Amino acid sequence: MAPKHHAPPTAGSLAFVILATVQATLIFTIALITVPLPIIAGEFGLTAADLLLVLAAYGLPFSGLLLFGGRLADRFGGRRMFAIGLIVFGVASAIAALAPSYRVLVAMRLLQGVGGAMVAPSAMAVLRALFPEPAAFGRAMVTWGGVSVLGAVLGFIVSGVLTSWISWRWMFAVPVAVSLLGLSASAGLLPRGVSESTERRPGLDPLGAVFATLGISLSSFALIATDDHGWRSTMVLAPLLTGLVLLAAFFAIERRVRDPLLPPGFILEPVRLTGLFGMFLAAAGSGVVNFVLSLYLQQILGWSPFMTAMAFVPFAVALIVMGRAAGPLVGRFGPARMTGIGLLIAAVGLALLTQITPDTRYLPGLLPGIVLVAVGISFAFSGSAVLSTANVPQNRAGLAGGVMNTAMELGPTVGLAILMAVAATQIDTIAGYAWAFGTAAVAYLVAALLSFASGRRIAAPATHPAE
Repeated sequence: MAPKHHAPPTAGSLAFVILATVQATLIFTIALITVPLPIIAGEFGLTAADLLLVLAAYGLPFSGLLLFGGRLADRFGGRRMFAIGLIVFGVASAIAALAPSYRVLVAMRLLQGVGGAMVAPSAMAVLRALFPEPAAFGRAMVTWGGVSVLGAVLGFIVSGVLTSWISWRWMFAVPVAVSLLGLSASAGLLPRGVSESTERRPGLDPLGAVFATLGISLSSFALIATDDHGWRSTMVLAPLLTGLVLLAAFFAIERRVRDPLLPPGFILEPVRLTGLFGMFLAAAGSGVVNFVLSLYLQQILGWSPFMTAMAFVPFAVALIVMGRAAGPLVGRFGPARMTGIGLLIAAVGLALLTQITPDTRYLPGLLPGIVLVAVGISFAFSGSAVLSTANVPQNRAGLAGGVMNTAMELGPTVGLAILMAVAATQIDTIAGYAWAFGTAAVAYLVAALLSFASGRRIAAPATHPAE
């Protein structure tokens, strides 16, 4: 029987803060490149196609390798893979800050994604070992859910401030510093995790890993490319169809191997499926609001990158405040209902944002919608994170982390592709933005109703200590 690792309360709390900071930084690193793209294009003389690769270079290996990263954590130990991933992530970030050319920058963004894909599921494996009791782990996941979306918003804000005041290169100092912090904690504060004990370690499933990585990466690239090339472009259709075929082959392979990378029934458990769907939608909503409003503020209202970044400070504050309130609320209403409540609140915020015009003022025109979306997403993330990782044994914690982070990564990619296609149906740009917000609001409303319905059918995971 595997030994349990009970850290002292103070050490456990500090370890959780460090793990949460690392998780937020992984998502922060996706968003940080958005604001300075025009400046990077001018410095390196880049085309629109070049910028697309800069934008996608981190997310493609990150989303594509998360499942395999989870398997590595479950096989070789969460703490070990956490440290290795942080070394890769931190070194790549440092070189990216000094990148002398476009090619070096893209290569280091790709390497950042590889490191991030090892760190994210490994952090979940360590977290599961840090809180071995289901109720304690459930409470930790309430906070964990909001940490990721906060990282995305902070990435947008911090990159805007640093780009305006110093240089876009300084934004890479954040992942370097956090990598050093995580490495300093990995040896002393963090538990090893179950896979470094005597339990049987799962096989690597290399064929499944190749098909999953290529399938997710190609499909993601195709969806990202729709914004510049349209759905009928060969640059979109070729990778999209290839990626879907590879994913179909991946699921077929998983039914035949002894240790599948993704066990066929794992994501289909009703509790987990509800959580992953909520996580996917909450991440999509956050990405859409950040992306569309940043375009609106800069291109329509003529705001600077710094002022645009400041516009999202209330979003971040609402996430922090509501994240602290989410714990007792999830315990009271249950994670499924809390996910539904969050999606419903966010739907109201998105509906308010459909009223934008060329003359809309930040206050009172935009701020109420921004805050309501942030409040709703915070609640939805907290409930969904508990559901996504419910009843996960320690030897599958890396798998759970990989699956949850994959849903979180695919949310903005798929959501933006669909909603920007909706926006493109309108001749007027602002009308297109309004249609995108309206479509998202309807999707959130439907998902909220489904969450309420599922909350009556599934047993709520524990977030309170057993009596």
